[in-house]
Amino acid sequence: MLTHHYGPDVLVFDDAYLATLLAVIGSPETGTAQLPALVRAGYRRLLQEVLAREFPVREQQIPTRMAAIEPRAFVRGPQLCRETRLVICAVIRAGILPAQACYEAAIEVLPPANVRLDFLNLSRTTDADHHVTGVRLDGSKIGGPVDGAVVLIPDPMGATGGTVVRAVDIYQGLAGGPPHRIVAAHLMVTPEAITRVTGSHPGVRLYAGRVDRGLSSDRALRSPPGAFPHEERGLNDVQYIVPGAGGMGELLTNSWV
Repeated sequence: MLTHHYGPDVLVFDDAYLATLLAVIGSPETGTAQLPALVRAGYRRLLQEVLAREFPVREQQIPTRMAAIEPRAFVRGPQLCRETRLVICAVIRAGILPAQACYEAAIEVLPPANVRLDFLNLSRTTDADHHVTGVRLDGSKIGGPVDGAVVLIPDPMGATGGTVVRAVDIYQGLAGGPPHRIVAAHLMVTPEAITRVTGSHPGVRLYAGRVDRGLSSDRALRSPPGAFPHEERGLNDVQYIVPGAGGMGELLTNSWV
């Protein structure tokens, strides 16, 4: 992971494969036909790291097919706890495909009965000058409590952090006990979003393929991320990420609204 000064709850990939994939995702030459497969690939990579680092682990013994002819044919060692539930939150609209990709990858290694896909319809609210003023909940499909579960919020473009903060508010307000862990997973995130999420909800883990801070001072850009927080900036005047990848939600849905 990348060395930075954002604190222990922020994990930024330092991965040539993922860096190259994100560059392709943001390329002007990449359109609506190519983007879904690229986003799926990025989120499979993020999910692997999230599960390996954040999911409870138990010592387990699992027989292999060789057990039919050899009683010692079993694998013993630490593995993901198959009794722990994973709740994945799909945030309409850019988060739908990432959440579905995480869901499909998760049920390859976890019992499908213990993996759940929720939906939150969260919309940006803006003022007359198109500045983001908040996040509005327009509807939801939440399949029950999250006590003891790992809650994963895949949000590809972590711009202001408002979406993740609102989603965490909702899950923390559910009846029942607290989750084991809440994790936000971004392809790209800004310093502004990191500050907002970590300030509003200490303990929420934030994973990102890349920190975008292209509007920062020269001194900040020459230094490790977070070294000069007051000189870091990744959002333009209408809260789009720089360098970013353009309208991720619009490209994924081909709906330019």
